[in-house]
Amino acid sequence: MKIVIANSSHSVYAEIICRTIEEASKVRGTGIAKREPKYIISKLESGNAVIALDGDKFAGFCYIEVWSHGKFVANSGLIVHPDYRDLGLAKKIKAKVFAHSRAKYPDAKIFSITTGLAVMKMNSDLGYTPVTFSELTDDQSFWDGCQSCKNYDILQSKERKMCFCTGMMYDPNKKMNTKLYKQTISKKSWERLKSIKQTLFSKLQKK
Repeated sequence: MKIVIANSSHSVYAEIICRTIEEASKVRGTGIAKREPKYIISKLESGNAVIALDGDKFAGFCYIEVWSHGKFVANSGLIVHPDYRDLGLAKKIKAKVFAHSRAKYPDAKIFSITTGLAVMKMNSDLGYTPVTFSELTDDQSFWDGCQSCKNYDILQSKERKMCFCTGMMYDPNKKMNTKLYKQTISKKSWERLKSIKQTLFSKLQKK
């Protein structure tokens, strides 16, 4: 299994990447913004993505988006092919794309919006902390990318202040001792984060 920084030679995988993302959205019943092959190819060709391959077989993927003239970076579209799930591959892909983002955009704040608790846990392990949507990029093109998500109407009705997704961010200007960080993201605080997430879900469903 190889996890590498993508390049133009990986464009042949664009169709299966899009199909895997779309099928995962249907299975989870949660909002995952749909992406077209042309968009994925642009990320592969620019080196703003990582791809996992088992020989020549597609196994997983994640790409980088740059917003607000490089002030913000998002690691998006994290996906693992069904044949390679439950093997810890998603965590390895996430770590690879995070390291690539830090190297390529060292001064950028790296953020994520996700409905998945597993992704939230991976983010926490990398140093992300929960933030409000107002702390994320105000680049309209980023939020326009949510239009293909089935929860977009909720985002709009809440004036882009909240949705089913949770916002998380890694700020390179707020350096934290690794040992101290691990103590901060304790089991107790993680359970509290999950509780907040569940409460938000309940409130949104009632409105």
